[in-house]
Amino acid sequence: MAVKKTTPYLLNALSFKSLKLKTKQQELLIRVFILGLVYVLAFIARLFSVLRYESMIHEFDLYFNYRTTLFKGFYEFWNWFDSESWYPLGRIIGGTLYPGLMVTAAVVAYFFGKEIWDTGAGLVAAALIAIFPGYISRSVDNEAVAIFALLLTFYLFVKAVNTISLGRICFTLLITLSMYILGMLLAMQIRFVGFQHVQSGEHMAVFLLMQVSSLSTTFVPNLFEDNCDIGYSGWCYCFGCWHSVWLYISPCTGRFYSLLDPTHAKPHIPIIASVSEHQPTAWSSFMFDYHILLFLFPAGLYFCFKRLSDATIFIVMYGLTSFLYFAGVMVRLIFVATPAICLISAIAVSATVKNLTSLLRAKQKVPQTGSSKGPGSSKASSKVTLDQAQPFQKNGAIALLVGVFYLLSRYAIHCTWVTSEAYSSPSIVLAARGAHGNRIIFDDYHEAYYWLTQNSPTDAKVMSWWDYGYQITAMGNRTVIVDNNTWNNTHIATVGHDINKFLWMVRIGGGVYPVIKEPDYLVNGEFLVDKGVSPKMLNCLMYKLCYYRFGELVTEYGKPKGYDRARGVEIGNKDIKLEHLEEDYTTSNWIARIYRVKPPTNRL
Repeated sequence: MAVKKTTPYLLNALSFKSLKLKTKQQELLIRVFILGLVYVLAFIARLFSVLRYESMIHEFDLYFNYRTTLFKGFYEFWNWFDSESWYPLGRIIGGTLYPGLMVTAAVVAYFFGKEIWDTGAGLVAAALIAIFPGYISRSVDNEAVAIFALLLTFYLFVKAVNTISLGRICFTLLITLSMYILGMLLAMQIRFVGFQHVQSGEHMAVFLLMQVSSLSTTFVPNLFEDNCDIGYSGWCYCFGCWHSVWLYISPCTGRFYSLLDPTHAKPHIPIIASVSEHQPTAWSSFMFDYHILLFLFPAGLYFCFKRLSDATIFIVMYGLTSFLYFAGVMVRLIFVATPAICLISAIAVSATVKNLTSLLRAKQKVPQTGSSKGPGSSKASSKVTLDQAQPFQKNGAIALLVGVFYLLSRYAIHCTWVTSEAYSSPSIVLAARGAHGNRIIFDDYHEAYYWLTQNSPTDAKVMSWWDYGYQITAMGNRTVIVDNNTWNNTHIATVGHDINKFLWMVRIGGGVYPVIKEPDYLVNGEFLVDKGVSPKMLNCLMYKLCYYRFGELVTEYGKPKGYDRARGVEIGNKDIKLEHLEEDYTTSNWIARIYRVKPPTNRL
């Protein structure tokens, strides 16, 4: 009996009503709960790689970050001279990188969306960006820091615009001068930054453009009351002249030029064009990453234009410039457009759901029976027609709500599938499907790096294509000639041992050594490795090292020996002889090969 009396008492004590929360407190509790679920969702979505490939580092650059964790002291890290990279030059670590930690942008996306529109848009934006494929693909790298900083900066700016009431002139001086100077001084404390942001053309251009815009909107209307356009044009002309002189003195970086002209990098800076994520974005990539957000984005723009404000104008400009231009000229910049796309799409979802739910909550009027006579009869008939239409409107609203949640569920399913299949495979492990649909794992890189640690001298120097430098140093524990910190084109131009990236080796090498010409390695403009291969290609060291003894290997049933399955051809030379190198190790699937340099014959 005591148990029966106690149980209802405990249930009543733990009930939601017993907390006696006010409406706002209940809303706050729900928001915190939803954000917590978003965090859990973001964490779970990133576990596919662990479940499929075990816990390992994904991208190339992160292997260097792993090595930096060995340095416990701040000053020890800050003054670290790495003698195991860029042999024989080495690298000053503290002065050649940005320090930072990986953080998520979901919370900032929530507050940003709330500041621009409402709390509903903020919650939807947080959920969208948490599982967005384009963000997940970059959140395993240093760009996770960039997204957080980008969103936080934009949120604080919009927050300042919405709250500060000091007057236009004071606001201009506060934002464009004080904050810029403060941020500039803080950035100078990072050795890698130093004075770059006051010397490079693109940074100074942004700063001066801020001044031109602020001064034009603040002072020009007072100085040129009826000639505002003339005053603004004068400011822009002065800015253009000054910036032209500055660019002549301090040119912009190669990536900046690639943004202005996507075709600039290939002939002039091939080391930038060689990176796949620097290529222009295909339409299929937009569909693959954005999914239904491609349709929600225009709808969100519509709602923003219906309720124009400083905040909505800002997010519209951010969304249009980042999506229509920057995300199109470079694949990696999809993640820059991600916050804007998610925020504007969240506005569309929030506004649509809010309008539909308000229509469902509207009370239906009961029309009066009987005939209406006199001058008011037409008004009575219109009311009756309106009241009779309300059930149809509510049914339509219900159908649209179901459609919205169905689309969002499809978005979640699509993001889960993309994350699982496309963005969960690490660069160090390759996977394929067998003839019966079974999954085959190629772990040759781990195999090769382990062999290096166990069989090569501790003072050995490894020459490879620069993509694998960080991995060799971190996992093979050996000194490399080049690595992923691409600061020395001459060093990179002298190495190369990857048939998949051979043309970029020729282009980068030709940029340093004019004797190397790309047409010499092509046949009728095509890159061939079969019997029609060009003589220059056939006799180059890279071709010999990749296909040495490959002519003895049967790679596929029914195909001749030396059949390259990746290119679908039989190699042109099956009897390759080496003079100055000897094979040390080849992995089980022939993906990685290690050679030793023979000692010169005229030395002991």
